[in-house]
Amino acid sequence: MGLPPTQLWTREQVATRILAGDTLFVLHGNLVRVPPSWLAAHPGGRLSILHFVGRDATDEVEAFHCDETLQKMRGFIVGRVEMGEDGWTPLVPPIAHGWVRRMGKDGKMEWYNEARQVQTPGEGKEAASAFQGLLQKAAGETAECGPTLSMLQAVPAKVSPKNEKLNSDAYKELHKRIIDAGLYKTPFLTGYGPEFVRYSLLALVSAVCYRYGWLVPSALFLGLFWQQLTFFAHDLGHVGVTHDWTLDRLISIFVADFLGGLSIGWWVNNHNVHHLVPNHPSHDPDIQHLPFFAISPVFLKSLWSSYYKREMTFDAFGRLFVSMQHKLFYAVLSLARFNLYANSWGYLAKTAFEPRRYRGGRWWWWAEVFCLGLFFVWFGAVLKGCGSWRNRLVYLLVSHMAASPVHVQIVLSHFSRSTDDLGPAESFFARQLRTTVDVICSPRIEFIHGGLHLQVTHHLFPRLPRHNLREASLIVKEFAKERGLEYAEFGFVEGNGEVRGVLKQVADQLKIVGMVADSEIREAMKS
Repeated sequence: MGLPPTQLWTREQVATRILAGDTLFVLHGNLVRVPPSWLAAHPGGRLSILHFVGRDATDEVEAFHCDETLQKMRGFIVGRVEMGEDGWTPLVPPIAHGWVRRMGKDGKMEWYNEARQVQTPGEGKEAASAFQGLLQKAAGETAECGPTLSMLQAVPAKVSPKNEKLNSDAYKELHKRIIDAGLYKTPFLTGYGPEFVRYSLLALVSAVCYRYGWLVPSALFLGLFWQQLTFFAHDLGHVGVTHDWTLDRLISIFVADFLGGLSIGWWVNNHNVHHLVPNHPSHDPDIQHLPFFAISPVFLKSLWSSYYKREMTFDAFGRLFVSMQHKLFYAVLSLARFNLYANSWGYLAKTAFEPRRYRGGRWWWWAEVFCLGLFFVWFGAVLKGCGSWRNRLVYLLVSHMAASPVHVQIVLSHFSRSTDDLGPAESFFARQLRTTVDVICSPRIEFIHGGLHLQVTHHLFPRLPRHNLREASLIVKEFAKERGLEYAEFGFVEGNGEVRGVLKQVADQLKIVGMVADSEIREAMKS
């Protein structure tokens, strides 16, 4: 753009450049421009940036990046922005209205409208602005039009900009306290030492049982082995073990792809978006589970998924499952691992011809394909050695069901929480507390939950080693109390009840909608 880094940018100037196709966000009062080449090469995926175009992403950026990366970002600064008393007044990212950039037929980048923004009905403007979702359109609009200036202007916020500025300042102070306490240092010996012993014992017991023909116990311990490894892969995906991207990624490909059969690349890409826009029905892939689950009535409107790039069609199949979702909850989750296999291969197929990433180049892709292939070779050999088809089926199902508690653990942290969209003015601190909940458990059995029971603190500090989360959570709770923010937590049994209760509420609303529709049809037939 040829502009000196000292230039002061107004909000209108920033909006104009965004409409022209620039990817801009605010970092510590500086305006950062992300070149198209970097957007495609970003290790965390392009969506994690696109959701913060025109917004102050300071807290999010610092939560996800180390000091070395933050220093490199300074090279992309193109100036300063006008900061008001309550900080930067955010713009609405084009992707919130369904507008994205893509290559046109003439080889040039152009705007493309993949979906249109809708608002749920409510009483008054305030209610109508509580949620902004995207419904799929019959055909996208391209170069002749694009997002408008009015689209980038945020609707009246349901949150106080002044209060959100205070929340942001509090988060920065909280983050500094976490850093000063040395909680980013990984406790390799006391933390991962016992973990590796546990992994080894589970794998060994499974192998011994298999050798002696005790197939069900072998499958059970293999599933528990996978379940525990998931937590380790999760840490590595967040670069929270060695804190070196290359080393953590290499280890995670061995652990997740070769030992577990799941793509760590897919998981990181998915999980980063989940962390940044948690519980948003149109943007968070971790709550987009139609036709099996709908945690909010808005999913009955066939929303558009900005992550999967498809309409989440609420069809007859969805009606059947959602009407019984509270009853089928555990049955569906017990088989969820099979869906993860499909997502893993789907992601690798989709990224086969993408540009080289800044970190990992293309070797990460080849390494994942190779290790995933090896997983199915060794696990296929295990199944073949079971003998009859009946034994193979039992081994397959028992091993996958035994690994399923991790899926229950994950959904407990979010399914019962708010799915409202409070707009771009909501602070990172407030958003994470509003959409996330902890599961209370004794320190003696924390290994069962793999640290994910302390989900609130993990969402605030995703790179924090999980063995330090308990100590960090005490600091976060005190801070939340000082700021008057809710730090939600419940017991495991209570949490299961709340989640199933939410699912039942949606199922009951679906039933009511069906009854009303039937009544209207009967009235129409009579008339």
